[in-house]
Amino acid sequence: MKQAEYETLEARGAKPVKMWTRGVPVEEAAKEQLGKLAQLPFIYHHVAVMPDVHLGKGSTIGSVIPTLGAVIPAAVGVDIGCGMMAAKTTLRATDLPDSLG
Repeated sequence: MKQAEYETLEARGAKPVKMWTRGVPVEEAAKEQLGKLAQLPFIYHHVAVMPDVHLGKGSTIGSVIPTLGAVIPAAVGVDIGCGMMAAKTTLRATDLPDSLG
């Protein structure tokens, strides 16, 4: 069986929070904020969390918040334009400095 590429944070009465943060420390305050977010009745399916996650004002930075029948203006925080990107390269792990491991 393939190991999940994410960890799941679960809170009572909440949708799952899927966290793509393996090897990344996540603040307890950010986890608490995400757990409260996932309890909102209009959250659709699950909340996703990217490796740049941290506590935010209005919403957790690095979160993807799908909703049904709702728009959350505060989910676009003060860090608009900050983000993650994946790009395929020809580099291999052995090409990178040890400090990135």
